Amino acid sequence: MMKRNLFKRILVITLLVMVFSLLGAYIWTQLTYDAQYSSEFELDQEVVPLDNGWILYTADDAEKGFILYPGAKVEPEAYAFIAQELASQNITVAIPSVTLNLPILDVSKAEEIIGTTADMEWYIGGHSMGGAAAAMYADQHLDKVSGLILLGSYAADNDVLSQSDLPVLSISGSEDGLSTPSKIKENSSHLPQTAEFVEIEGGNHAQFGVYGAQSGDKDAKITLSEQQSTTIQTIVNWLRDRDTGGEDE
Repeated sequence: MMKRNLFKRILVITLLVMVFSLLGAYIWTQLTYDAQYSSEFELDQEVVPLDNGWILYTADDAEKGFILYPGAKVEPEAYAFIAQELASQNITVAIPSVTLNLPILDVSKAEEIIGTTADMEWYIGGHSMGGAAAAMYADQHLDKVSGLILLGSYAADNDVLSQSDLPVLSISGSEDGLSTPSKIKENSSHLPQTAEFVEIEGGNHAQFGVYGAQSGDKDAKITLSEQQSTTIQTIVNWLRDRDTGGEDE
C-alpha cells in the first residue's frame, strides 16, 4: 500500500513538473520583441497583417519575391521597414507570423505564399532563427526557391543545400553578439561554396530588425538607419546581379 501511494505521489509530481514546464515554455515564447518605430525612424504607412497572419508588401509587376522569416520571438512588424524599402525597388516581400513565435517550428510556412504565386521568382531567407529555418526549407525544396538570404544567421548541417548551386547571400554584423562572426565562419561549410558573405562593419544582431536592444547582443557602432540601409542596398544589388549572371551592371 505504501509503495502504491508513493508511486502515485511521484506520478502526480512528475505530471505537475511537466505541466508547469510546458506552461513556462509557452509564456517564454509569448514574451516577444515588439516593433519600435519612432518619429526618427518610421514607416510610410501603418502595418496591417492580412487575415492569415502574413505581412505583404507588393510591388507592381515584380518578378522577384522575398519571403522573410522573422527571428525567434520577434514580431513580424519589426521587419516592415526592410519590406517597404525592398518593395519600392520592385521586390515583393512577404513576412509571416509563425507558430509560438519560433520560425523553427514553422519551416514550411513559405508554402502558403509560394503555392499561390507560381509565376513569381521566390527567394527565401530570414533573420537569426528565421534564417536557419529558411535554410532548412531551401534544403528540402531546392526546386521551389531561387536563392537564400541570411540576415545575422547561419545554416545548420543539411542534406543537399551545401552541395547545391543555389545562390546564397549571408549578411552579418561585426558586432553581432548572437550570430557572431566566428559562428558565421564556423557554419559557412553548410552553405554552397558559391555563397557570398557580406559583413556590415559596426552592425549588430538586433538592428537587422526594428525592435530595440536584444539580450546577449553587443552594442552597434553604427546607427539603426545605417545598418538597415546597408542591408537593403546589399539585398537589392545582389538580386539585380541574379539578372546579369552575377556580373556587375
